[in-house]
Amino acid sequence: MKNFKFKINGTEYSVDINEVEGQEINLDVNGTPYKVTVDKELKQKQVVMTTRTAPRVSAAPGGAVQTSAPAATASKGSKVTTPLPGTILDVFVNVGDKVKAGQTVVLLEAMKMENNIEADVEGTVTEVKVRKGDSVLEGDVMVVIG
Repeated sequence: MKNFKFKINGTEYSVDINEVEGQEINLDVNGTPYKVTVDKELKQKQVVMTTRTAPRVSAAPGGAVQTSAPAATASKGSKVTTPLPGTILDVFVNVGDKVKAGQTVVLLEAMKMENNIEADVEGTVTEVKVRKGDSVLEGDVMVVIG
């Protein structure tokens, strides 16, 4: 079971994801059970615990919240993956571009929030696997940095 903490318009929510089966997700929000259906089947993944920095949160125009989610684990040939299912709003890099650790490479809309996805390593973009408007699932590779 995964647990997430959300703060939306000043209200805190504790979300426990209990079970994911195909397009159905059984979860609890502040102790209230919900059955959620997503538009694409989610793949079950083994969870690997790693040490990561906490997402940075900043206010955006119009009161929206932007978070900067950590990208993939740093290594040579690093892959920037999606932290949540969502839609690609913009891609800020092209193959051959030089990027620095912490530079925003993709803007992802997930759960009606804009998420700045950042490079975790310095290097050269070797692959861009997504385009504006693409739907992605959690863990999908968006950008490869060599």
